[in-house]
Amino acid sequence: MTQRRLAGLVLPLFSIRSSHDWGVGELPDLARTAPLLERAGFTALMTLPLLEPSPGQESPYSPVSAFALDPLYVSLDAVEEMQALGGREALDDEDRGWLSAARGGYHVRHDRVRPLKKRWLERCHAQFVANVDAASERGRDYAAFVEEHRGWLEDYALFRTLKEHHPQSWRAWPEPLRRRDPAVIEQARAAHAAEIEGRKYVQWIAFRQLEKARRELASRQILLGGDEPFLVAEDSADVWAQQHLYRFDATVGAPPDPFSATGQDWGLPPYRWDRIAEQGYALFRARGENAARLFDFVRIDHVVGLYRTYNRPIDGGECYFIPAQQSAQLAQGEAVLGAFREAGAALIAEDLGVIPDFVRASLDELEIPGFRVLRWEQREGRFRQPSTWPAISVATNGTHDTETTAAWWETLPAWERNAIREIPQLGAVPEDLAESWNHHVETALLETLYESASNTLLLPIQDVFGLRSRINVPNTVGPQNWSWRLPWSLDTIDREDFLGARLDALASLAQRTGRIA
Repeated sequence: MTQRRLAGLVLPLFSIRSSHDWGVGELPDLARTAPLLERAGFTALMTLPLLEPSPGQESPYSPVSAFALDPLYVSLDAVEEMQALGGREALDDEDRGWLSAARGGYHVRHDRVRPLKKRWLERCHAQFVANVDAASERGRDYAAFVEEHRGWLEDYALFRTLKEHHPQSWRAWPEPLRRRDPAVIEQARAAHAAEIEGRKYVQWIAFRQLEKARRELASRQILLGGDEPFLVAEDSADVWAQQHLYRFDATVGAPPDPFSATGQDWGLPPYRWDRIAEQGYALFRARGENAARLFDFVRIDHVVGLYRTYNRPIDGGECYFIPAQQSAQLAQGEAVLGAFREAGAALIAEDLGVIPDFVRASLDELEIPGFRVLRWEQREGRFRQPSTWPAISVATNGTHDTETTAAWWETLPAWERNAIREIPQLGAVPEDLAESWNHHVETALLETLYESASNTLLLPIQDVFGLRSRINVPNTVGPQNWSWRLPWSLDTIDREDFLGARLDALASLAQRTGRIA
């Protein structure tokens, strides 16, 4: 990710629409983006976290496990047991109605897709148990997966099963379950053995589908990028299973900044960094190994939190950083990143917000690219010229938490629009045309990013096509977040005249700026 120039697409998996979907993008769809990517000159595809959210959540940054993939993304059409059951022809009228409603909207209907897929994955597992011999190739592959992932899979499968019977937070469970009394845990494993195995089966299917998609992309020289959340939810398998590695007297957030006078509280449990260090940062080594199995590169969310975590006491006391001293923060951050990258996955760092200079200097020393978001690359009312950005950096103009470029441009105050027009490509747009969003402004912004000095360029799909729909509005909760779907099918995008022309224009731009190998 640091040595050659490339352009890539950021596309949440849930946003993909296709002729065969079940109301949400699915893991095999990652590989099906290849024709679109190739036509546009993109050689990387990055998605948001594919992890299963904590029950009751839909944010992929509040997962139930740092390892478990979201069953929502499993393609039932690609599951052998589903075909043995009759495929879609086996759906009854009620299921067909649910599927039709889920496929038709412009947002993922989690309330319909999750229960529908859950029902049929359970039936697939029953079919697997009844008909697949443990000594068969398929049976042996399942057993090998369970053994390889035993370190997290056992606790995850048990936790998710127990949540079906105890839906409240695990901290409100009966004490023996809450504190993981060994005898009670064994009783639970025995009582719910079939359900637990079903959870493992679904993870096996999900991992194999993602691994296949990555191989297919690699065969076409396209890199697949993942996204690693900073923390997991408090109501998660990881926290329940390793309570000694987390604090419960505070929550994690971000300090005040120009966008939030009071800072942010994410409601997530802080790490006990001292205990994680005592274990040689094994937790992050395991996460790095898992990421390297699935992706070519990984975005590390809230990378500054690996250096220092902003804790907000539950009792309302004064907020504080852990560690407190800069020297300890530097040592910790570099140790965690070192453990994470040992397995070989290339890292990029989400280094946005209030970032101390020593953190950016550390990332530079480690040659881990940080982000250069055009709209925020300014100081004292002047924009930094993208031609001066570091080569080892990632150029973009937005994230999943921001409004799209089209919406941003239309709300710019006059002084900021004038300031950004000091960048040559934008300054070439006539002043009267620069006052509103149009093809001239859009082209100039894309040229600015493609011609930047950053080796890596990652464009959100909304900015590729000039769309205004956004992925998430921070500090809000509702069905509008983490659910946006493309207005066109993946199967037909390159057949639409306007869309095809845009893809061709991007390919020419990539060729001209050296972003195609």
